[in-house]
Amino acid sequence: MLSRYTIYRRRPANAPPLPDGIRQDTRFRTKHILRPTQAIVDVYLSGPSNESFGNFRDQYLELLAQRFESDQEAFDALAELARQEDVYLGCSCPTKKNPNVRHCHTWLALEFMTQKYPKLPIHFPLSGD
Repeated sequence: MLSRYTIYRRRPANAPPLPDGIRQDTRFRTKHILRPTQAIVDVYLSGPSNESFGNFRDQYLELLAQRFESDQEAFDALAELARQEDVYLGCSCPTKKNPNVRHCHTWLALEFMTQKYPKLPIHFPLSGD
């Protein structure tokens, strides 16, 4: 199964427990195949709006499509791992600047993986998960 979870710098007392399974940090600072670039994150977070999210979404999904074309094996490996284990894609969202988890790259990554691997079990969590 593939899903997402929230990474906290300082985990608040009321935060949900960390998910059981393999947690993978997919923020732009990592080398994860699903990471966004810092540039598109910075542009979006400099003025979050529905329009800027649309631009972010388009750029991020294009980036994933390019990576998939050039390195499908990395995506295949992630999908295979998620067939065998519970895998959670981590990001700091929701945040003050981006309170809508559906505007997080991890949500878009789950959508992308759903399209590329339709038989892969994918869980879209509730906004607070």
